[in-house]
Amino acid sequence: MSINQADTVWILISAALVMLMTPGLALFYGGMVRRKNILSTFMMSFVCLGLVSLLWILYGYSLSFGADHGGFIGGLNFIGLKNVGQDPSSVYATTVPQLAFMAFQAMFAIITVALISGAVVERIKFSGLILFSALWMTLVYCPVAHWVWGSGGWLAKLGVLDFAGGSVVHINAGVSALALALLLGKRRGFPAEAMEPNNIPLVVLGAGLLWFGWFGFNAGSALRADGLAANAFVTTNTSAAAGAFTWMVISWIYRRPTILGVVTGAVAGLATITPAAGYVSPLAAMAIGIAAAIVCYYCMLLLKTKLGFDDSLDVFAVHGIGGILGMLSVGVFATLAVNPAGANGLIFGSGAQLLKQFIAILCVGAYAFTVTWLLGKLVSVTVGLRVGQSEESVGLDISKHGERAYGGLLR
Repeated sequence: MSINQADTVWILISAALVMLMTPGLALFYGGMVRRKNILSTFMMSFVCLGLVSLLWILYGYSLSFGADHGGFIGGLNFIGLKNVGQDPSSVYATTVPQLAFMAFQAMFAIITVALISGAVVERIKFSGLILFSALWMTLVYCPVAHWVWGSGGWLAKLGVLDFAGGSVVHINAGVSALALALLLGKRRGFPAEAMEPNNIPLVVLGAGLLWFGWFGFNAGSALRADGLAANAFVTTNTSAAAGAFTWMVISWIYRRPTILGVVTGAVAGLATITPAAGYVSPLAAMAIGIAAAIVCYYCMLLLKTKLGFDDSLDVFAVHGIGGILGMLSVGVFATLAVNPAGANGLIFGSGAQLLKQFIAILCVGAYAFTVTWLLGKLVSVTVGLRVGQSEESVGLDISKHGERAYGGLLR
């Protein structure tokens, strides 16, 4: 295999764009919590940049993309990046150095782990979060990544399509976030006490960085600088735009249009198009973005106001539900005209793909929820999972990190 310079440049740029999404996520999440917890929320994303980057090199890449073992997990042939160098892989991204592909995939693992923190901010113990994150990446992310994207993975062999992470990233993280939030319990004072965002401009800035970085996330997953990357770029922007505008309209119908609603709708559109970006047309992406805003909006209301779940920053409602809807959308809107390596969906004459997508949703969701619950229990009985009442009342910035984001009194 020979290296294509344009493809290599595109993958490296895309990896950098996806890396930028994690600081963007920190701002997006950090602006939505109360001011006494903003730095601790930043910390949860930034610690993933350090922890997951190291674990990915040591063994995560190997477990995800190493030699197949029963369709469930990769082998140890890439442990410590053994046999991963400047030459292309014979299996993955065959026109770029394998190191570039490894780095690109590392950024996916990092942000997937970081996404979970949004459901448990303001009450999770920092040491517990670190232990949980290491265990979760090892026992949940790596197996699921191998199932869907690894050579020999059982869902890949089944024919499941997931272009950039609807199951591996969004369902995986969203369902796990819900499990961990239920295990931790509600924040003190929820829902009676007002828990308003401390800095909406930070949320908007974070959302802008996420939208920007998502072009690397989705278009980079073409793994080449070609027409498929261009299609994924356009479908990504189209779904995000449709999600943002539709969410604004819905919120305007009920009360008034808010910038927080616009950016939340954009993220819902981005999450939902992720598995479909390289399989559907721009017009289909518009329909997917509109559906994402409607479905995620009402799921958010159901979970918080009707069921009383304290998924702090709506990770399951936006990413979990968005990932599910996106995976189903592949089974409906996918077309060989966009990607000859994909399949035709329901509206193009084949219902088989929709069934395959549904199987992936059920299996990934059930596995992620079960293992996350067990890992949460393990962490709870070892280093502890939830902070004490006094620490939660004071805020995690002071009680856990000894830092203050803003001058003056904390509320």
